Amino acid sequence: MLKKLCRHTICLGLSLVLFCLDTASTQIAKAPKKRTGTQSEGSLANGGCCEDMRMLKIQVANLTSLLGELSRKHESDWINIHLKSMELENSKKVHEDRLLEAESKISEMNGRLEIMQLQAAQTVTQTTADAIYDCSTLYKRNYKISGVYKLPKDEFLGTPDLEVHCDMETNGGGWTLIQRRKIGLTSFNRDWKQYKEGFGTIRGDFWLGNENIFRLTRQPSVLRIDLEDWEGETRYAEYGFFTISNERNNYKLFISNYSGNAGGDSLRYHNNTNFSTKNKDNDKCVDDCAQLRKGGYWYNCCTDSNLNGVFYRYGEHAKSTDGITWYGWHGSSYSLKRVEMKMRPQNFVAQN
Repeated sequence: MLKKLCRHTICLGLSLVLFCLDTASTQIAKAPKKRTGTQSEGSLANGGCCEDMRMLKIQVANLTSLLGELSRKHESDWINIHLKSMELENSKKVHEDRLLEAESKISEMNGRLEIMQLQAAQTVTQTTADAIYDCSTLYKRNYKISGVYKLPKDEFLGTPDLEVHCDMETNGGGWTLIQRRKIGLTSFNRDWKQYKEGFGTIRGDFWLGNENIFRLTRQPSVLRIDLEDWEGETRYAEYGFFTISNERNNYKLFISNYSGNAGGDSLRYHNNTNFSTKNKDNDKCVDDCAQLRKGGYWYNCCTDSNLNGVFYRYGEHAKSTDGITWYGWHGSSYSLKRVEMKMRPQNFVAQN
């Protein structure tokens, strides 16, 4: 009996040991599988993350490329718009210039037609009241368009026919231009004879001629000087009395009664002075002012103004003193862009 019990106990123990060993084996066998399963899941997770990153990079690259294309297209469109804008601006300027040219030609044709009719009607001049003396007499006969006119020869006044430019607008009109500087292609460094007879182009830069100016100032006259600088600013000087003497007295200048906004009376210094040119020095100075200032003018010793000086573009000519100057406005080192000298009778009355 005891042997059977012992035998049964041993068998039970052996079974328990076998069960434990089997269980351990099972756990040991399963353990690698669990680790293997965990690594596989990690590998799948890592693989999915890399795939997402790769797709994101592709999308970013695509967006960057699209943005670059849009930027290049925007830049190209902007350049095209800018070029078209410049083209339209140039086209507009061309049309405006053509329109102004056409208007100028029409005005000139009308002026010539009217003066031809006037000349035909006035075949014989009887008195000074009938004479076509200057632009003011044309104005009184209702010629109100600024432009070029031809004054007919007049035996009574002893004047030859003369082409003049009339300003029928400034301060009431009736002005006869005796000088103009605006283009710069005509040299004003001329001799005595040229200044006496006149030179240049009546539609551009010109000097009407001292002999013609002398004839025009035989009646009490007003002188007006219009000035413009390179910034587009304008000024004027006006003299209530203006005349010059004859050639025997060297076309001496007489002016008085200044008014205007030109910064100062820069012609007063030249009052009561003779006219000088490069070949006839009549100034009041040891120096030859006409040679130094390179023009014909009423030089004193030498200048407070030099309206017949050298045409310098864009104003500054600090290395010389021979430009188109008006000391009262811009001083001696600034050459003006445009100058007009014009005259009319003192008794002129503007018409409405």
